[in-house]
Amino acid sequence: MLVNLLQYLVSFLLIFICLFIGKGIQSLLGVSIPGSIFGMLILFALLATNVVPLKWVKPGASLFIRYMVFLFVPISVGLMQHFDVLISSALPILASTLGGTFIVLVSLSFTLDRLLKRGAK
Repeated sequence: MLVNLLQYLVSFLLIFICLFIGKGIQSLLGVSIPGSIFGMLILFALLATNVVPLKWVKPGASLFIRYMVFLFVPISVGLMQHFDVLISSALPILASTLGGTFIVLVSLSFTLDRLLKRGAK
């Protein structure tokens, strides 16, 4: 039992250290990219280079993924508090979502077409 508790503690500690370093990088750079993204990239780099073994991070990450749905409850409640703003902005949100999706699909199809033609030659 103590070993499992220590594994979870080490796992959470590694994840949160990467998160706080990412937030520090975000505040130092002053960019609009969230610090959590920087933290995930740091954790990915540590795992990809085997500086941190996967077995050190897996218990906490599995627990986060298992209960991820509960982490979205506060966000959903916050969105419901601003429901009138969302409804008044629904058309621009829908247009940007569909337009962005269309742009990504078209650019991806042209890029893939060029790469496949280049590979066939």
